[in-house]
Amino acid sequence: MSNIKYTEDHEWLREEADGTITVGVTNYAQEQLGDLVYIQLPEVGRSYAKGDEAAVIESVKVAGEIKMPAEGAITEVNQAIADDPAQVNADAEGAAWFFKFKPASAGATEGLMDAAAYQDFIANLH
Repeated sequence: MSNIKYTEDHEWLREEADGTITVGVTNYAQEQLGDLVYIQLPEVGRSYAKGDEAAVIESVKVAGEIKMPAEGAITEVNQAIADDPAQVNADAEGAAWFFKFKPASAGATEGLMDAAAYQDFIANLH
């Protein structure tokens, strides 16, 4: 799992063999959110700038967003989690990914945390 990187916003990014990047939320994030009740996914084909709101998530506790981790165009969304948001609570770092995008330039995940750095990061949040 060395190809997975993490953001300070508790998203994980996995670089795929075809050059796309899969984005989801971490187990830490879904634990903080509680039971998810609504997910609005981005539109396939739409381009976003880094930091743009790409997806909206609502739980029984709070509403939030998933920000675009790098400039790029959405290539695929995981409709299954929009239909059943509880899947994210069950498998946040696996089958319950949110979207895939084609980065506008190489190095989209440079500077992000690896698993060890992310574990250190969340350990220092408490």
